[in-house]
Amino acid sequence: MRRRGFIAGAGAAGLAAGLSAGPLLAASASASAAAHARAVAALTPSRGRLLHGTYPGGFSGEEDDITLAQVQAYERAVGKRVAWVYFSHNWFNGRRFPTDTARWILAHGSTPYIRLMMRSDSEEMKRERTYTLRRIAEGRFDADLARWGRAAAALGVPIIAEYGTEMNGEWFRWNGRWNGRAKGPGRFRAAYRRIVEVTRAAGADNIVWVFHINHQDAPDTSWNRFEHYYPGDDVIDWCGVSAYSMLGPDEEERTDFVATFERAYGRLRRMAPRKPVIVAEFGTDIHNPLEPAAPWADRALAAIAGGRWPGVIGFSWWNETWPNDDNTPTDLRVWKDAQLARVFRRRLRNAPLVTRRPGI
Repeated sequence: MRRRGFIAGAGAAGLAAGLSAGPLLAASASASAAAHARAVAALTPSRGRLLHGTYPGGFSGEEDDITLAQVQAYERAVGKRVAWVYFSHNWFNGRRFPTDTARWILAHGSTPYIRLMMRSDSEEMKRERTYTLRRIAEGRFDADLARWGRAAAALGVPIIAEYGTEMNGEWFRWNGRWNGRAKGPGRFRAAYRRIVEVTRAAGADNIVWVFHINHQDAPDTSWNRFEHYYPGDDVIDWCGVSAYSMLGPDEEERTDFVATFERAYGRLRRMAPRKPVIVAEFGTDIHNPLEPAAPWADRALAAIAGGRWPGVIGFSWWNETWPNDDNTPTDLRVWKDAQLARVFRRRLRNAPLVTRRPGI
């Protein structure tokens, strides 16, 4: 539902001052739309080029404690720099925009890509008690989001952000399972729209917003199809997909990247044919004997870099290790597998990559 209380680009102060809905606000909205279009254009590569990004690792498993050293280790392993650096902003660790992390990423020559994780803790498969979809859509966190948007705008350059990562996966609490099942997708749409409208009203026209799905719907039921969660072309700039195979050394169910991405990509193009697509997350465990990481990645990178999907404009490997409950760690780090690192170097050597942020 379109929330008319927010006029993109007007700003909270102007709205509170009671500006009339006349030429002044119309001009402000037009300037905001133009500024946002410039940000999207700046980050969207020309046809045939690919943005190369990564999630570089972190230490805690909460995805918000990444370091420059981890980014540089990944870049050395694959032989290429990255155009974006992906990380989470967990609101259980604070609601203020992660300015310090964003600034060192920018100083490195990359674009910050922020997963806005409005949640009370990092546990999966549970209901959210504080940052519920309903409360977000009702405006209960507007002040925090406006502050977040002002800080994002203060960076003065285009950045990437997303809310509701893998919303069609029941492991995250913004999935419909935890929000009224069939009513959940509508509540998600309203929450995402509110977030974008509030941050844009605060001046954050520089954010490129991503609708980031899991490659398959879980649960696989009609109300949970990712298409039902889509908040609209007017608030979403790019679409993203997560596509993993083995997420542990003992897992037994393989996922062929090309086949599974092909299905998700086709659905996205039918849903939002004008929106570019990114492989927001992909990877497989390097110690699983049933799915050696090097050939899996080789097939994936060959398809991505070879232009199999013309609407794809970028990709990022999930370069992390984390402990599991059975004390068998998952490890997707490229530099820990010599064969995997060689695959990346060979596939990326002559690929049409964008490896720096605009203006560098």
